This record gives sequence, C-alpha cells and structure tokens, in this order.
Amino acid sequence: MNVSLRQLKVFQAVARTRNFSRAGDRIGLTQPAVSRCIRDLEEELGLRLLDRTTREVELTEAGIKLSGALDRLIDELESVLLETRASGEQHRGKVRVASAPTLSAGLMPEYISAGALRYPGITLMMRDQSQKQVMDSVRSGEVDFGLAIEPQQTEDLHTHRIMADSFSLVCRADHPLAQRQQVPWTALNGEKLVLLDYSSGSRPLIDRALAAKRVRFEVVQEVGHLSTAFRMVEVGIGLSVVPALFLPLPQTGLVSRPLTPQVRRGIVLVRRRNRSLSPAAEAVWQLIVEMAGRHHA
Repeated sequence: MNVSLRQLKVFQAVARTRNFSRAGDRIGLTQPAVSRCIRDLEEELGLRLLDRTTREVELTEAGIKLSGALDRLIDELESVLLETRASGEQHRGKVRVASAPTLSAGLMPEYISAGALRYPGITLMMRDQSQKQVMDSVRSGEVDFGLAIEPQQTEDLHTHRIMADSFSLVCRADHPLAQRQQVPWTALNGEKLVLLDYSSGSRPLIDRALAAKRVRFEVVQEVGHLSTAFRMVEVGIGLSVVPALFLPLPQTGLVSRPLTPQVRRGIVLVRRRNRSLSPAAEAVWQLIVEMAGRHHA
C-alpha cells in the first residue's frame, strides 16, 4: 500500500473544514491539488472516504473511522520524525572546549581524534588555557564546556568527575632518589623544586601535600608548562613534581617515580549550572565521559 503522510494530512484538513478550498488554505495547497490528493488516497485504499455535493463535503462511514484514528497517529509520527531529525542534527556544528594545559596535552588530542571519527560533522575547537581561564570561559559562555582540575568553588557550575590521577617526582637519572621504585613526599625535604605556577590547578594540591608532610623545600623556579620544568630538571636546576597523566617523559636523561602516599587530583568536565548544552556539545561531552571511563578502567 502506497499511502503518503501528505495525503493523510490533506484528508484530515478536509475532514475538519468540510470544504476543499478551506482545507487547501489551511495547508497551503490549491483546491485542485487537494482534490487530487483525496482521489489518489481513495484509489489506494479502494474506498470512498468523502461524499461530495455542490455545497459541502460529508465523511462516509469509512472516512469517519479513518479520521478518528488519524489525529493521534499523525501526531505520534511527527513526534518521531522530529526526534529523528534532532538526533541527526546533533552530529553537526562547532563545539568549543576550554582545557587546562596538562589536560590539553595528556587527554584532549585523543578526544579530538575520536570525535572526528565518530562525528565528522562536528568541529571540536580546543582552547588551551590556565585553570582560572577555563573557569572564566565556562562562566562567560565563551566555550560550551571545560576540562579542568576539580575546582574548589563550584556553586554556579555543574561538574562531572571523569577520572583522577596522582603525582610523580621527576628527577635526573643520576639523582639518588632515582634509585627508588617510589618516593615518599618526605624525601623531598631540603630539595630545590621546579614547580608549576599558580595558574595550574595542580599547584594548590602539591602545596597542600608538601605542607601536610611538613616538608621544607625551596621553590627555585615556577613555570607555566611542564616541558619547561623538564628542561630545568635536565640541566640540574632542581627536581619537579608533576601529574602522572603527563607521563611517560620525553626521551631525556630524566626518570619519574610515584610519590607516596598518593595524592589524587580529580579531573572534571565543567559547564554552567542549569544551562543545557547544544546537541553537538552534548554528544562530545558524552564521548569524553565514555572514553575517560575506559581509560580509568
């Protein structure tokens, strides 16, 4: 049976108005086009649905039965079609994600690559920013959402923790601590350290861990990027404490050792509270949650 949605909508318009011309006005068709749709529908069904007179149109018994069922069926069908179209539209568009530096290097390349494969119609634009800038960009709406170290103040934000990692010591291979399989925080007592500056979300966690163990140390350099820290460690300026996510180290004369007891930093997706994401941004958000779950497992 070859009955179209257009034919059924035309029939419903005629059934409601009892007039071909008024039905045509309602749905944007000419009177001859309405007549043709009704004729084709009746031929396809093999039934007369309407009795036509010079002044009005009356429904036959078959027409009354069909009209009574069509309102619900057409509404349900249109709802399904709209949902299907929305599902397709979520795979197109531009999504902006702000990301803290260590996460930009350690996680985002994989997410961007996977997003391009799964959603070729979505352009994922990353903004590599400091922790504070990530939060500011999310709050201002300059980006759809952010990837950051779990913040302390989140009253106006919605956060979703996707994983956690710990910290490691980075030192030269000829340093005495390099001979250990793992290094207690207290072993850093009296050492010179090259640390990330306070634009990093990790720095407050490192400070608190050292303070909790009553470690006395000297910060000889504060840097914005771990690649800079590694170079300074390599030439003997000091040791460094880095997120384990940034490992393995580049091919240098450096080694990394886990710091104990573990201090965990949460990694979260963050967006404005009570604000819905666009379909494209929601698709990317869920992709990152899925990939992070596999990574963590």
